[in-house]
Amino acid sequence: MNKNLLLVVTTTLVAIVSIFLTSPTNLLGPPTIPSSHDHLHSAKILHVSGAVGPESLVFDPNGEGPYTGVADGRVLKWIAGDDGNGSWADFAATTSNRNECVRPFAPEMEHVCGRPLGLRFDKKTGNLYIADAYLGLQVVGPTGGLATPVVTELEGQPMRFTNDLDIDEQEDVIYFTDTSTVYQRRQFMLSLLTIDKTGRLLKYDKSSKEVTVLARGLAFANGVALSRDSTFLLVAETTTCRILRFWLHGPNAGKSDVFTELPGFPDNIRRNSKGEFWVALHSKKGLFAKVVLSNSWIGKTLLKLPLSFKQLHSLLSGGKAHATAIKLSAEGKILEVLEDCDGKTLRFISEVEEKDGKLWIGSVLMPFLGIYNL
Repeated sequence: MNKNLLLVVTTTLVAIVSIFLTSPTNLLGPPTIPSSHDHLHSAKILHVSGAVGPESLVFDPNGEGPYTGVADGRVLKWIAGDDGNGSWADFAATTSNRNECVRPFAPEMEHVCGRPLGLRFDKKTGNLYIADAYLGLQVVGPTGGLATPVVTELEGQPMRFTNDLDIDEQEDVIYFTDTSTVYQRRQFMLSLLTIDKTGRLLKYDKSSKEVTVLARGLAFANGVALSRDSTFLLVAETTTCRILRFWLHGPNAGKSDVFTELPGFPDNIRRNSKGEFWVALHSKKGLFAKVVLSNSWIGKTLLKLPLSFKQLHSLLSGGKAHATAIKLSAEGKILEVLEDCDGKTLRFISEVEEKDGKLWIGSVLMPFLGIYNL
C-alpha cells in the first residue's frame, strides 16, 4: 500500500472511530437478532464479594456450588445456607505465590497470580480440573487447596493462554484449548485485532500423561464441549464467530466442520442434560467489528491509534453493554436466543450453565453472576 493511500485509509479510520465513540445515536451498535427474547434482564444477581470476573461456573458431583474462577487467581465456592442465602468461600488457588494478589482486578499481575478460566469436575474422582490462562492445565482434589500442574508446556514452549476444557470420563482424556501461542490472556484484544490464528485444540491422556495436538491454526480457540455420546467435540472460535465440530468417533472420526455460525463472539460452551448446548456471546458482532475483522491490517492500524482498552472494547462490542445466550441443538440449529439487549442486569457474559430449571450465567468482566429461571 503506497503512502498516500495509507494516509487516506488511516485518516478515514480515525474519523469513523471518532464518530462512533461520540455518536449519541450509536449508529454502529449491536445488531438485533431475529426471534430473540429480551428476558435476561429479569435474572437475579449474585455478587462475588471482593472479586471480579466469574468466567466459568461448575457444580461438583454432589450438586454443591457453583464454583467459579475469578480475576485475582482464586477458585471460589458458593456455600448455600438453609435460609436460601449463602456466602463465597475460598476453595482453591493455582499458585502459592499470592503475596501480591490482593486486588480484585490487576491484569498486570495475572501471570503471577494465575487466572482460572475453564472449570470441570471429574465426576468419578471428584477432582476439579482448571484451565488457568497462564499456568496451564491444573487439578485440585475434592477438598480444594493448592492445585497441582498437569500440563504447563508443549513442544518446548510454556502454555501461553490455556482457556477451557471438557472431560471424557469413559476415555479418561481431557480436551482443552490453547487460545494463542503468541499472546497471553491480558493481550486478548491484540489476538482479536491482529486476527491471530495460532490457537490449538489439545488432548491430554490421563493414563499415559501424553498431550496430542488435535488441531492448529484456530482463530482464538475458546470454549469446549463434548456431545452427549462423545462422538464429537465443539470448540468456539471467537474471532470468526463460529463453533467448530471435531469428530472423535464414528465414520467421520478425524474430520472437522463448521457446526454453526453465530451473530457474535462466542466464549464458553456448556451442554445441558438434553444434549443441547448453551453458548455465551461476549458481545454481538456489529458493523464496525465486521469491518475491523475483515482484514488484519485494519486491526493492526487501530492498535496504533491512541485508544485505551476500554475504547477498543467498546468499538468491538458496539458501544453498548449487552448480554446474549444462544441454545443450540445437537445438530447445530439455533433453538433459542435469550438477551439483555440494554445490559440492564447482565453484560458481557462468558458462560451459561443450565441446572435444575435455572441458567447460571458467568461474566469475565463483571463482579457478579446471574441466575435466570427458565
